[in-house]
Amino acid sequence: MRDNEAAAFTATAVVTGGNRGIGLAVASQLLHAGVRVVLVARDPARGEQARAQLDADWRARNARGTGGAGGSGGAAAGRDAELPRVGLVVGDLSDVAGVRATAAAVLDACPNLEILIHNAGIWPASRILNADGLEQAFATNHLAPFLLNHLLQERLAASRARVVQVSAGLYVKARIDLDRTPRGEDFHPIRTYAITKACNLALVAPFARRWQDAGTGIRINAVHPGVIRTGLGDRRGPLGLLLKTAKRFWTPVEQAAPPITRLALDTEAGAGTAPVVNGGQDLGTVTGRYFEIGQEMPLASPLDDTALARRLWVQAAELTGVRDDPAAYPAAM
Repeated sequence: MRDNEAAAFTATAVVTGGNRGIGLAVASQLLHAGVRVVLVARDPARGEQARAQLDADWRARNARGTGGAGGSGGAAAGRDAELPRVGLVVGDLSDVAGVRATAAAVLDACPNLEILIHNAGIWPASRILNADGLEQAFATNHLAPFLLNHLLQERLAASRARVVQVSAGLYVKARIDLDRTPRGEDFHPIRTYAITKACNLALVAPFARRWQDAGTGIRINAVHPGVIRTGLGDRRGPLGLLLKTAKRFWTPVEQAAPPITRLALDTEAGAGTAPVVNGGQDLGTVTGRYFEIGQEMPLASPLDDTALARRLWVQAAELTGVRDDPAAYPAAM
């Protein structure tokens, strides 16, 4: 990278599941807004293909003089001067060991970390247990973001980062059973996806309160970007055919990015102007909220139950090996 190209990038964003679908669209929009992007992908070949595609698109757009706003350099740009504008971390988020290895690789790749997008997720076709004996979607959709938030917390706090959890409106169909769900004993192809997304969403507000109480400056919000036409949930058989037909009427993937990136981009992250939704609300100070596209929404039952959130937090800490002091829980939990 030439020196003048490096100087334009004043912030770094990590996008899990960034090699396709919503994650790739988000990564592209962040890159063109002047943010260095690091993709987290499980498949090395697909990850490299996405990385090369993003880099080529950036070069083509900048050759036409229509690149992102970038920035004026500064401390973050100085630290990132020798780093690629699009990076790749190969990591498996489906079990605890994989998440810990991924976090270590992210820390190596990102001297500073202003934006973390939890986008990786799976919609399982069948019950599969991971190396920890846990149902794979529960581990990927719920436990992985929980553990990454803990493992990356110090780096995130150093930059007063923005964390965005990509959620799903289908969470309202969840019936959470803390005894059966972790090992998929209540498995159902649709219900399990809804439950695991609900478990994850329930912990966004507790993370926000915890980080706020500790004065970290980290802000976290969740967003359902709409019913988006991606490869998520693709499968064989009658259900697969039904989904394929239904997806023809779903929103194109490119339209999923703006609701996500507007929660991530603000002046503190060095990526342009503060995002505005809800008729003029500055999201630079908003934390612990849930949005459906651009509209803030209250959480539906049972996610409005703080006792459930506490039980989910305690269980997630136990299953991931996070050593947590119960006295450090937010008082509101």
